[in-house]
Parts: sequence; structure tokens; C-alpha cells
Amino acid sequence: MPARHVTRGILTALNGTTGAGLLIALATRTRLRRGRHGVLIAEGYRLPVPPASCFTVGSVILTRRSAEWLLDDERAALFGHEHRHAEQYAVLGPLFWPAYWAACGWSYATTGSWGVRNFLEKHAGLKAGGYPADLPLRPWAVRGLSAIRSRRRPPGSPSPG
Repeated sequence: MPARHVTRGILTALNGTTGAGLLIALATRTRLRRGRHGVLIAEGYRLPVPPASCFTVGSVILTRRSAEWLLDDERAALFGHEHRHAEQYAVLGPLFWPAYWAACGWSYATTGSWGVRNFLEKHAGLKAGGYPADLPLRPWAVRGLSAIRSRRRPPGSPSPG
């Protein structure tokens, strides 16, 4: 296994996020299986939230389907998307959760989608995660960005004061 996958697994174990994923898997009575790149797959997740077919906590990918379904070559992009989230957990640790929910809030407020403007979902791959590539900004966001741009000084203009 490549060193980066081993390092990710160690970091998510040390920062406690894989432990949290394992607790969720245990509490929801999923079956744990080994996946590629050192991640664990908790298959048979049944709770209604989140509504996605799979989601990641630490180095544990929880899925409503089977591990075989997720590991099938047809879903290599989806597996890659979830694996990139595991890498984000390695870097952010438990700070992933507030960062993710703040990014979800920003994305939803500006576009009506939880993922389109969520920087963590963008980094993991929007299309691979089942999100649209882009959506128009809501009118208030367009007005706000226009106001910010209009306050900027043109290049070469003297500084105030």
C-alpha cells in the first residue's frame, strides 16, 4: 500500500475521526469490510440521514449498499470522491465537521445545493459525488458580489488618504 494511504490511515486513527466512523458503523449495525487504499467500508447503513448513497467519517465509508457495489469499477469515481474526503479528515481531523457544515451552509445559501459551492465537495470532485458542476447564484448573492466588486479600486488608482 502506498505511503500516502498508510499516512492517511494513521492520521485519521490518531485524530479520532476513524474511531467516530467506527462508532457510527457499530451503532447502526453495519457490516465492516476492507476497501481499497486502506479504508473500511461499512455496508448496509439504514438511517435516513444523510440521504446520500454513501458518506465518509475518518477512514470509514458508510454506504447504504454493499461494499461490492461501491468497489465496482463503474463506481470508481464515487469511491475516489469518498476517499478524498478521508484524506480531508486526515488533514482537518475533527475540524472537518464544522468546516464541512459551514461550507454546506454557504453553498446552500448561495445556490440551493449543499455541494456546488462547498469547497470540500469541490476538492473531492463534484461530479463524482453526484453534485451538479455549477448552479447560478441566488439573486442576493449576485447583488452582494456586484457591490463588493464595485467598491474595489481600479488597478493603478491612487490609494486613499
